[in-house]
Amino acid sequence: MNLMRIGRPAVIAIAAALVLSSCASNETPASTGSDAPTESTLSGTINAAGASSQGSAQEAWISAFQTANPDVTINYDPSGSGAGRETFIAGGSDFAGSDSYLNDDELAGTFAACAPDTTAVDLPVYISPIAVIFNVEGVTDLNLDAATLAKIFKGDITTWNDPAIVALNADAKLPATAITAVHRSDDSGTTKNFSDYLNQNAADVWTEKPADPFPYQSGEGAQGTSGVVDAVTNGTGTIGYADASRAGDLGVAKIKVGEEFVGYTAEAAAAVVNDSPLVDGRADNDLAIKLNRTTTDATHYPLVLVSYAVVCTEYADAAQGALVKEYVGYMASEAGQEVAASSAGAAPLSSDLQSKVAAVLDTLK
Repeated sequence: MNLMRIGRPAVIAIAAALVLSSCASNETPASTGSDAPTESTLSGTINAAGASSQGSAQEAWISAFQTANPDVTINYDPSGSGAGRETFIAGGSDFAGSDSYLNDDELAGTFAACAPDTTAVDLPVYISPIAVIFNVEGVTDLNLDAATLAKIFKGDITTWNDPAIVALNADAKLPATAITAVHRSDDSGTTKNFSDYLNQNAADVWTEKPADPFPYQSGEGAQGTSGVVDAVTNGTGTIGYADASRAGDLGVAKIKVGEEFVGYTAEAAAAVVNDSPLVDGRADNDLAIKLNRTTTDATHYPLVLVSYAVVCTEYADAAQGALVKEYVGYMASEAGQEVAASSAGAAPLSSDLQSKVAAVLDTLK
C-alpha cells in the first residue's frame, strides 16, 4: 500500500501557524516554556484511504495534526475514491476520502466500522479545480469547449490539428501529432466529476452518465492522479485531467464558460460550489453537493471537484469515533482549510459550509 504515514495535525487554531513549517512528519514540538500550548491528550491511530486528489492536502493536514498531537498516528492511502469507499465499507479504514459522494446503493448497505443500525455521511473537506493538462510540442496555450473536450476523450478527435481544435485556437500552431488522451484506469471520483462536467455540457457527445470508472474504450489508462500526470508528462501529444494541485509545469487548457475561455483558480472553483445546492432526498446530516456545471458566469470554473470525508454517524468503537471526529473536524476547520489552500492550492470551504460540517460532527458518536 502507498501509505502516507504521519501523526496528527491540530484541531485548533494553532494549526494554521504549524502547518507550513518545515517540521518533519515525525517531529514533536520542541518548546517547553510557560507560554507553550497545553499538551495534547489525544492518542491512537487512524487508518484512512481514498481520493488521491486529497494527497497533497492530507500530507499537510497530517503533518500539522501530528505536530500538535504527537501521540496520534494517521495513515492515509491515496488508493482512489472507489477503493477508499470500498475499504471503509468493509471496515478496513476509519473514514474514506472520496471525490464522489456515497451512491444510493452504498447508503442502503451496511458499514462495518459503524455501530449497528447506523449509517455513514458525506462531509465536504476539500474543493479543487480539475485541470485539463496537456503536453504538445510547440503549444503553450490551449482553448477547449466541452464538446471538443468530450470528443477528444471519447476518441472521436484523434489529431491535434483537427478542425474543431483549430477553430478554437486560431493563433496556435497545432501539429498533426496523434492525440493520446490519458484517463484514470482505477475507479476515480475525479473521473466521475470530469464525466459529470462533460455530460452536463455536451450530452449529445458524452452520452454515458457520470460514474467512477472511465466509460469509454479509448485513450490510455493510468493509475491514480500521479499516474495520469506521469503519463502526460512523459508522453507525446498527450492530454489528461487531474487535480489542479498536481498540474506542475504542464500546459493547462482553458475551458469555455459562457462566451469566454476561463483558466482555473481556487476562487472560481469555490464560486461554483457556493452556488450549488445539496443533493435532494438525502439525510439532513449528509452534505453531498449537486454541482452546477452549466453556469455561463465567467467568474466561475465549473470543472471542479468536491472531495468528502465519508464518516460513520456513530462508530462501533466510540473512542475511535472520537479520534476521527477530531481529525476530520480539523480538516474542515478554518485552520485546516488554510493549510489545504497553502499546500495544495485548494479552494477553502465557505464559512457557511464549514459551519454545516462542524454541526454534523457535533452529533457524531
